[in-house]
Amino acid sequence: MTSIVIPAHNEGRVIGRLLDSLLAESCTDEFDIVVVCNGCTDDTAQVAGGRGADVRVVEIAEPSKHRALRTGDEHAHGFPRLYVDADVVITTSDVRALIQPLDDSSAILATAPERDLPLAGCAWRVRAYYQVWQRLPAVRRGLFGRGVIAVSEAGYARIAALPPLMADDLAASLAFAPDERLVVDTARVVVHPPRTWPDLIKRRIRAATSSAQLEHHQRQERGGDRREAADAAVAPSARTGKADLLAILRAEPKLVPGIVVFLWAAVAARRGSRKAIRSQDFGTWLRDESSRQG
Repeated sequence: MTSIVIPAHNEGRVIGRLLDSLLAESCTDEFDIVVVCNGCTDDTAQVAGGRGADVRVVEIAEPSKHRALRTGDEHAHGFPRLYVDADVVITTSDVRALIQPLDDSSAILATAPERDLPLAGCAWRVRAYYQVWQRLPAVRRGLFGRGVIAVSEAGYARIAALPPLMADDLAASLAFAPDERLVVDTARVVVHPPRTWPDLIKRRIRAATSSAQLEHHQRQERGGDRREAADAAVAPSARTGKADLLAILRAEPKLVPGIVVFLWAAVAARRGSRKAIRSQDFGTWLRDESSRQG
C-alpha cells in the first residue's frame, strides 16, 4: 500500500482541496494517508478528519515540519511513500504515475511531479520572477519546490537519515544522485505561488536562510571550515550562477525584464536573510499567506 504523509501547520483553509483531489479516484485501501497536524491552532484536524476513514489524523503539539514528517513515518504503513505539502494539489492518477518507477528492481529511489504554477492574479513582478525561475536548470531537474517527493523504501532510508533542516525538500533532492532521482513528466502538481511581491520576498528570504543552513551542514559533514573552499567545489548545490542566467538570456532575450526582477529579488533576499544567518536562526518560518486562499 502506498503511504502519503502530509505535514500540516494551520492549513485548514487549503488541506481539504488536496485531500479531495487525492481521494477523488482512489480505490479502497489504495492509499494510506496520514495527516500530521503540528502545532495547529485552527481547524486543520477537523477538516482532514472530515474526509472519512481513508484519512488518519495525528496531532502533535510542536509546530515543526521535520518532527511532523518523522511522526508521519512512525504511523505510515507502506511503500512507496509520498511526502506532500498541505497547500499543493495532486490527483490520484498523478500519485500512481509517481510511484510506478519506484519498484524494487529500479535504480530510481525518488521521484517528483512536474509543477504547474497558476500565475493569474499574481503581481507582475511575481509573474516575471517565476518566468525566469522555472527555466533554471536546477529548478527543472531537482525534486525541490514541488511540494511532493515520492521515495522507495531504499530512498526513504536515505532521507530519514537527514538532520532537521529548514530546506527539507532541497536537502532531500540533493541526497540523491541525478541517476537516482526522476521528475516524472506524466505526473503534475499544482503549486500555488505567492500573489504579492512582499510574500515572494518572504519566500526568497526563507530560501536564502535555509540554503545557508544546508551549506553549513555540508561543510560540517566534510570536515569543517578548514576545507570550506574545497567543499564549495564538490558539495551538491542548487544555487543559481551567472552562467545560468546568461544562458536563459541568450535563448530568450525578451526575458530581460524578468532577469532584472529575479536579481532584484535575490538581492532583497540576501539582505533580508543576513540577520537570521548571523544569529543562526533557522527556526523562524516566514510564511506566505497569500497563496493559501482555499
